[in-house]
Amino acid sequence: MPYVPSASYARVRRVVRESVSGMPREFWWLWTSTLVNRLGAFVATFMALYLTLDRGYSATYAGLVASLHGLGGVVSSLVAGVMTDRLGRRPTLLVAQASTAVSVVLLGFMHHPVAIAAVAFLVGMASNASRPAVQAMLADIVRPEDRVRAFSLNYWAVNLGFAVSSMAAGFIAEYSYRAGFLIEGGMTAACAVLIFLKLPESRPVQDAEPGGEDAVGLGTVLRDGRFMGVVGLSFLVAVVFQQGFVGLPVAMGQAGFSPADYGFAIGVNGVLIVALQIPVTRFIEHRDTRRLLVLSSLLAGYGFGLTAFAGSVGVFVLAVCVWTLAEIVNAPTQTALVVRLSPVRGRGRYQGMYTMSWSVAALVAPLGSGFVIDRYGAAWLWGLCAVVGTVAAAGYGVLMRRLPEEEAPAVGSVPAAAKAEVGKA
Repeated sequence: MPYVPSASYARVRRVVRESVSGMPREFWWLWTSTLVNRLGAFVATFMALYLTLDRGYSATYAGLVASLHGLGGVVSSLVAGVMTDRLGRRPTLLVAQASTAVSVVLLGFMHHPVAIAAVAFLVGMASNASRPAVQAMLADIVRPEDRVRAFSLNYWAVNLGFAVSSMAAGFIAEYSYRAGFLIEGGMTAACAVLIFLKLPESRPVQDAEPGGEDAVGLGTVLRDGRFMGVVGLSFLVAVVFQQGFVGLPVAMGQAGFSPADYGFAIGVNGVLIVALQIPVTRFIEHRDTRRLLVLSSLLAGYGFGLTAFAGSVGVFVLAVCVWTLAEIVNAPTQTALVVRLSPVRGRGRYQGMYTMSWSVAALVAPLGSGFVIDRYGAAWLWGLCAVVGTVAAAGYGVLMRRLPEEEAPAVGSVPAAAKAEVGKA
């Protein structure tokens, strides 16, 4: 008898098909470039081990290099946002990827501590510069009703690539740290080539008119009180999420748990995102943005707050599951909200400011968590996470009341001329 697929298998196929259908060809090339980029993201994973074990520097110096890397990301967020609006999405992506490839390889050959720190700063600038352009291009080429799904699929590619590269980084580091720098440089260069060959410019045509690029400046972004309120709330949530990578390993170590225990617990984060991002997005993509952001902020705050009661790896894993669900809901919803609040001609600048909130959080979170743990203990850190999550939820609840129920077509849709430009080979 011929094989007949089961009802559950057919249902899974239907869910997958509906999750990925309706996206333009350009989206999938951009998605592929994101995946290739993240598959080669080795350096950030083993940088601390490289500096302390291979080069023999202190943990303090490794922390300084990490901070300079993060500072580079803060600087490039705004610069890349302006470039995205002025020069275009495609040129910004090409400059960012090519600069990342060169600077990462260069970093692998640096020996002097000052040179290492300086090049790490450049790597941070280059690697972070592509984010505003990617997000603006996604907003340009995807229909408004599909944006949450598009950002979710892109976020899924980021985490899938990171999960694979994190596992590969350990094996590569055992063979040669320098090989990791060279492989990342090669993968990033391949990403630049892919963008050059397959991705046309998507910036709306009116942005290229004389004086059009100056219609929305950084001053316009800073004076947009509602949007800057979203940026501030995003910063609070980002500080909470950062604790999974800065506060959690320190707290688990002080509690007597091994690095393998932390690796297992944090590994659940990546596994859940890869497994649940797409089905959860199908559930939330047409639901109320305000409720989703309030819910995700509370889940993030109290998910980390639950860590205060963890006495076993199982409870740590449970806490990770709670705040990972918050991350899955927050990431595409928040990014789509930024697009909704951004004028078409200022998408790059607005996305740059939003990206900067996460970059600044990456700088502040390590300093803040270390101070709180050393001064008051880890339980206070997790309690503060719950408080910050509650404050962010309340902020979203108040701020989102002034938002229209539906996105205005002039803001959310791509002009016909821009669509024609996207369709060019």
